[in-house]
Amino acid sequence: MIGMKACGIIAEYNPFHNGHAYLLKAARAQSGADALVVVMSGNYVQRGEPAIVDKWHRARTALQHGADLVIELPFIVAGQPADRFAAGALQLLEALGCETLAFGVEKAANDFQTLLAKISSDLVLPQFEVDYTKTYATQWNDFIEAQIGHRIEQPNQLLALSYALANRELKSPLKMLPIERIGVAHDAVQSSDQFASASTIRRLLLSNQLDQAQRFVPYGLNELGQRWMSWSDFWPYLHYFLNVSSPDCLSSIYQMSEGLEYRFWEQNLQSTSFDDFLKRVKSKRYTYSRLRRLALYTLLQTTATEMKLDSAALQPVRVLGFSSIGQAYLHDVRKTIAPQLITRVTAELGKRDGVLGTQVRVDRLIEQVTGVEQNFHQRVLMMT
Repeated sequence: MIGMKACGIIAEYNPFHNGHAYLLKAARAQSGADALVVVMSGNYVQRGEPAIVDKWHRARTALQHGADLVIELPFIVAGQPADRFAAGALQLLEALGCETLAFGVEKAANDFQTLLAKISSDLVLPQFEVDYTKTYATQWNDFIEAQIGHRIEQPNQLLALSYALANRELKSPLKMLPIERIGVAHDAVQSSDQFASASTIRRLLLSNQLDQAQRFVPYGLNELGQRWMSWSDFWPYLHYFLNVSSPDCLSSIYQMSEGLEYRFWEQNLQSTSFDDFLKRVKSKRYTYSRLRRLALYTLLQTTATEMKLDSAALQPVRVLGFSSIGQAYLHDVRKTIAPQLITRVTAELGKRDGVLGTQVRVDRLIEQVTGVEQNFHQRVLMMT
């Protein structure tokens, strides 16, 4: 039995902001945990784009403002749709011995508690007929509304549902700890004096409004450097790859189906930017998030074999950094957990067919854009 108690948090920190710092503080107080274990997306995030700054900068800010241990959520999980994203992240937290999952939601006491009660009893995954005039997300929301009697629209509420469904499937389910968000909603354009959504902060950074963005983060933005990443940095690579490819070649890309290989190839020919490309390939059938993820899979040339999500694919576990408390937790947890913990990527681990081969491969594009090594010569972050 593990002596120290841990509360897990699934995050992207894209970028880390005041709302994240608040959630870490609240999670520690409300869970009573000794250590806060954050499973954080690496250099690519769930909505299908590069993180605005690399994983090392984001892990450092998390450790400086409340996290005790930061584990990398590998690309094969971080780049998945919400249900698979949640399933992979929850499996990691279970494997790391976490007893509680803390997460932010818009209404902790109302919608989610109703939802959780329904999930624990008779809510089952939808088996509806596909309606090609609607996105899958819309059909999913319709199903949930029919099940619980009201509609859930907020992104964090829907992600919480994915967490709860994934948690139900674990051998040792975690205690669910919803924490009500303060300030503004997930993708809100408006802001308060201290709080703004990550998407608002990204817009400010990408438009070089650093003075405006500074009040929403608990650190100096100069600590992150001045290299903000977005799809505009990667569009020339995607545009070129689609230009020299064929639909048959594109059909091997993960989740490239239903004729999307032809749509991608054709619409790319006249596209002048990534936003223009997305608008051209958009239809009622697909959300922008789905199309961004597919564009990311195409850019990184990832196949279904690489993106296969199973327990073996989640090992070894990559440690990005820890505090003194996190280090003590790691020492404690090593006695009982199954996954191998990695603090340094060796040539053997990172080779093409190595267990971290896919992660190393997709990170090379980040290295090419930023000039910053992401794996082989990076040391684990240690905070006192």
